Amino acid sequence: MQYYSTNHQAPLASLRKAVVKGLAEDRGLYMPETIHRLPKAFLQDLPGMDFRDIAFNVAASFFGDDVDLDSLQDLVFDTLSFDCPVVHVEDNIYSLELFHGPTLAFKDVGARFMARLLQYFIRQDDSHQQVNVLVATSGDTGSAVANGFLGVKGIHVYVLYPKGKVSPIQECQFTTLGQNITAIEVDGVFDDCQALVKSAFMDEELNRHMRLTSANSINVARFLPQAFYYFNAVAQIEDRESIVVCVPSGNFGNICAALFGHAMGMPVKRFIAANNANDVFYNYLQTGSYEPKASIQTLANAMDVGDPSNFARIIDLYSEGGKLSAEETHRRITALISGATYTDEQIKETMRQCYKETGYTLDPHGACGYRALKEQLQPGEVGVFCETAHPAKFKEKVDDILGIDIEIPERLAAFMRGQKQSVPMSKDFSDFKAYLMKQ
Repeated sequence: MQYYSTNHQAPLASLRKAVVKGLAEDRGLYMPETIHRLPKAFLQDLPGMDFRDIAFNVAASFFGDDVDLDSLQDLVFDTLSFDCPVVHVEDNIYSLELFHGPTLAFKDVGARFMARLLQYFIRQDDSHQQVNVLVATSGDTGSAVANGFLGVKGIHVYVLYPKGKVSPIQECQFTTLGQNITAIEVDGVFDDCQALVKSAFMDEELNRHMRLTSANSINVARFLPQAFYYFNAVAQIEDRESIVVCVPSGNFGNICAALFGHAMGMPVKRFIAANNANDVFYNYLQTGSYEPKASIQTLANAMDVGDPSNFARIIDLYSEGGKLSAEETHRRITALISGATYTDEQIKETMRQCYKETGYTLDPHGACGYRALKEQLQPGEVGVFCETAHPAKFKEKVDDILGIDIEIPERLAAFMRGQKQSVPMSKDFSDFKAYLMKQ
């Protein structure tokens, strides 16, 4: 499988190069040259299959040309040491619970798979040069990547996060680890962190000094494995002709993986991208015009993104690599995807209403997905929304909104007992570059 850039100005890359480089030379995101349709027999057999067997079959379609199948199966099975269950919430609405991994967030799947795939490639590399992973986080990515790569030989991880804009529990999950994990506390917002990472990849001097890659959803090994749990969710729903999947969306890697799954034949009728007050994609759906803007800080902080990177992949997917006009591309996207956007007050209201009426505890991000389904689901449809993180990761907010004392799982409590270690950093790239040049 070859990978091309969404900017179409860089040479084709192998999977190894796409994973190790993260970003193409022309600053575009890598896309697989071909999306294989899965066999009808596999899709028909989904309901009776084990999660890890489903994931292996999906992984083989993407990565089977570049990783021997025995090793790939080991990678997938080791990644998925936990379940992603579908839980009935009410009537025809289900929650796809993605918080049963080590850091209690959906990003555990992609981060763990990428760590294992990168290590697979490093073991085959004769240079033995350390790989340095740069990752920007608005919350859960940092903890998932840091813990996914913790202790992996030959890899050092730098987690860039916006000062004062992640929850205390999230911060504990990547600032207390030490070993091969360094937390960089940036005086700015998530978009500043993401800009620093992208600038680092484009700096020739820095890239001569150290081998860099990214573990954000811009990396194909991070976002593609997230398709695994959508296939698994579909397998657990009886009425598979009218499934609507709703994804709380920030940087759009998660819904992008779902859309790739759909292109592979996953039986989903349509999708909803649920935004918080950061409504750039929602506005694109309404107008056809994509206008990035500074992100707004909200209750659902992991979705506080004003210029989602994976928008480029969605455009490329539905424009057939830039062959179709902007108008036709917009028409194809809106035929499959609708949007929603919610204020903090609406998120709070939704969390209270769901808890009161069903007893189900939503986190602020899942609340956006649940509400969008409540408002947009049509008669006869079955809705699945992603509960992307355990509510206890936002304990202060959830307790205050619902008037409860949510129990902190021991896995989270263990992080909170650690001592914070972070490097303060301005949002000026020259400062960040100077720091890395000393490493």
